[in-house]
Amino acid sequence: MTTMKAIRIHSYGGPEVLQYEDVPRPGLNDDDVLIRVHASGVNPVDWKIRNGYLENMVTLPLTPGWDVAGVIEEKGPEVTGMEVGDKVYSRPDIFRNGAYAQYIAVKSSEVAVMPESIDYIHAAAVPLAGLTAWQALFDLAHLHAGQKILIHAAAGGVGHFAVQFAKWSGAHVITTASARNHAYLKSIGAHETIDYSETAFEDVVHDADVVFDTMGGEVWQRSWKVLKRGGILVSALPGAAEGEGGMDALNKLSAFVFVQPDARQLGEIAVLIDSGHVRPEVAKVFPLHEADKAHLASETGHTRGKIILDVTGG
Repeated sequence: MTTMKAIRIHSYGGPEVLQYEDVPRPGLNDDDVLIRVHASGVNPVDWKIRNGYLENMVTLPLTPGWDVAGVIEEKGPEVTGMEVGDKVYSRPDIFRNGAYAQYIAVKSSEVAVMPESIDYIHAAAVPLAGLTAWQALFDLAHLHAGQKILIHAAAGGVGHFAVQFAKWSGAHVITTASARNHAYLKSIGAHETIDYSETAFEDVVHDADVVFDTMGGEVWQRSWKVLKRGGILVSALPGAAEGEGGMDALNKLSAFVFVQPDARQLGEIAVLIDSGHVRPEVAKVFPLHEADKAHLASETGHTRGKIILDVTGG
């Protein structure tokens, strides 16, 4: 088979620019593996790129999707430690064609064996969001036992992993979310929950060691007030630190996490999933040819956990 079904973007715009079509199956570099895609995660970066974000860095036409779970179909001659038939997951290079497709070529160093205890749909929910949370909390904030962390939008794709990682690390976990998600957040490790529509978090949270923000704007600005001296505010949004909040935050730090592929960290996350410390939450599943509907659902910003494309069923 030399062709495959994929979603392609030929011009920037709304969900209507996502075209379901036949395209050539990707070729392999010497250090690549070819993954037969079973499921692909949908993330905000997907529809932001569709809208023109990074237009100076990516080339159209483009296949989006940078969460993948599937099976190795082929491998390049330089690939070691992996075999055809391995069940794997990955957050691939965002500057290559993505996983809204039946096959994807991925550098082998970006690929890890997927957790044994979950299916492809739930495995595809992990890589991008899980790595974002992991790198924010541990690589940048150096979160550890006994610290206090405030996590905004805690029931979202990135947030629900951050809650579980923080609980596993031994931190005291405070979250903001709508009231309908409070019971869920407590079930996955939150010690305190704040209904952002009823309570200003800065009125009730004080001396936090870490704040993790995926919202930006005024939430970012207000978050400085809850940090202790020497605390750190980590954002998943570029440009969030350009406001005035940090100017008044003496001895308070800020950082921006732009998630990087990391097979070793995916391996550590897989251990946490298989040991029961972390469970991926899937909000909705769409077939591949309904990627436009998946984007519309993602753009609402109110889903619990992740939205997934079922490639084998679509």
